[in-house]
Amino acid sequence: MHSGLKATASGCETHAEQGIGNSTARVIAAASIGTVFEWYDFTLYGALATVIASRFFAGVDSTTGFIFALLTFGVGFIMRPVGAVIFGRIGDKIGRKRTFLVTIIIMGISTVGVGCLPGYASIGIAAPIILISLRMLQGLALGGEYGGAATYVAEHSPIKRRGFNTSWISATGTIGLLMSFAVVLATRALTGENFEVWGWRLPFIFSILLLLISLLIRMRMEESPAFQALKSGNRLSRAPLTETFLEWTNIKRLLVALFAICGGMTCVYYTAVLLPTFFLTHTLKVDASAANVVVTLATLVCTPLFLLAGWLCDRFGRKPVLMTSFLLMAVTIFPIFHAMTRYANPALAQAQENVPVWVEADAKTCSFMFNPTGSRKFTSSCDIARQALTDAGVSYETRDAAAGQQATVHVGDHSIRAYDASGLSAADAKLQSTSFLKALRGNLDSAGFPRSAAPEQFNKPMVFVLLVILLALMTLALVPTGPALVEMFPTRIRYTSMSFPYHFASGWIGGLLPTISFALSAQEGNIYFGLWYPFGWIVLSLVVAFFFLRETKDVDLSADY
Repeated sequence: MHSGLKATASGCETHAEQGIGNSTARVIAAASIGTVFEWYDFTLYGALATVIASRFFAGVDSTTGFIFALLTFGVGFIMRPVGAVIFGRIGDKIGRKRTFLVTIIIMGISTVGVGCLPGYASIGIAAPIILISLRMLQGLALGGEYGGAATYVAEHSPIKRRGFNTSWISATGTIGLLMSFAVVLATRALTGENFEVWGWRLPFIFSILLLLISLLIRMRMEESPAFQALKSGNRLSRAPLTETFLEWTNIKRLLVALFAICGGMTCVYYTAVLLPTFFLTHTLKVDASAANVVVTLATLVCTPLFLLAGWLCDRFGRKPVLMTSFLLMAVTIFPIFHAMTRYANPALAQAQENVPVWVEADAKTCSFMFNPTGSRKFTSSCDIARQALTDAGVSYETRDAAAGQQATVHVGDHSIRAYDASGLSAADAKLQSTSFLKALRGNLDSAGFPRSAAPEQFNKPMVFVLLVILLALMTLALVPTGPALVEMFPTRIRYTSMSFPYHFASGWIGGLLPTISFALSAQEGNIYFGLWYPFGWIVLSLVVAFFFLRETKDVDLSADY
């Protein structure tokens, strides 16, 4: 896969060895400050998904609205590989620096636009359409960001410090995540009850300041020495896309990059960074402010681990560090989330252990509970029963009943007959829903299923420890990914080639992880079932990496291979 790669002291590597110190620090700062800004903007939506769902997706049930909100979050990720192709080509043809400026401007404009966009109540269906368009622009811009930043820093770095230097990009990206959570918490405190009315807009509008700072710093950047050497030698690729996607040698590199590195890495990343917030607030019914505080503190504590992971992958290699993360995450993912339930909402954990809950229904009336467009209406008694239990954060089984039998929810020794909403008027459906939900909630209360996590029972220290474990494993997966991808591809097509598998995986595999996991759990009736999605990808990458991923930490980035 890497025949012809040799560690030499020529070209840009010699330049990089001599160019450390203040110059390298400026390079890292220039690349990282934009990453802080872009990750702040792009992940802000994740922290406010529930609020945005209520503002832009009115008129649908709560479960569908939440899945729709998560999907809108995922739309930005879907666009990332498109951005990787577009901006990767630009970066390989005209340079890394100018490409950075374009991506950051697009990101800033689209983010401020979200903060200024009227809601569904004001402009109707145009609101979610414009929102999705802005999210697509954000994803497009981010698709050109990380690959360029990692390439730029690595091409300025000496061989033995590429992992450590590029780890600063990942670390400062996490600072962007922290900043988004911190701004949300501060805005909640300042606006109080008005936060869900108009206060949620302020964190988006605040990004104007970050845009100005990032532009000022990035305009002072110099082009990477590796790209300058190719340009001065008239050796730039005339067709980066053709070389990347149509030449078999590079196609093999892309497949290894996607399945051995990026697929598993992105699932480890989003399982540690985003999924816990959704799981704590939506499934375990933990107060959003309390959950964000614990997540923010854990992320802050783990930020220095990015630099440690960078040192480790320089010392021991990209492959062993990456595979260690995959193995440990595969072993611990289910125990950690089970433990999170026990410590965040012990009453729910106890009730689920002691009281069996199941839906008895005709299997033919039970739909697949995934409605990404928000257009489907779940009106059968089976769907209504399962949806109500999912909203309550209750795990349950679905058992087959006689054909045509109305669905019944069993909570221990008690049972509640569900209703069929097909053919009912809106008023009658609302009356039936109110009656059914009241009866179901009464039985759940009697059985000990809490409506929300009791603040005094929320064991913050233990949830904090669990999050630290997840985030530590995430650093071991994320940090080696940047230098490993940079080192897999030749300079002339490096920006395009490394950006595509990274952003394809981050967008299509990891970006949709919260949506898919939540939908799988809703379908199966088990709050942990959705974890099988990241588990499968992590195990696949572990196996593929073991057999096909070669170590690259000592390769010469100036080599044409």
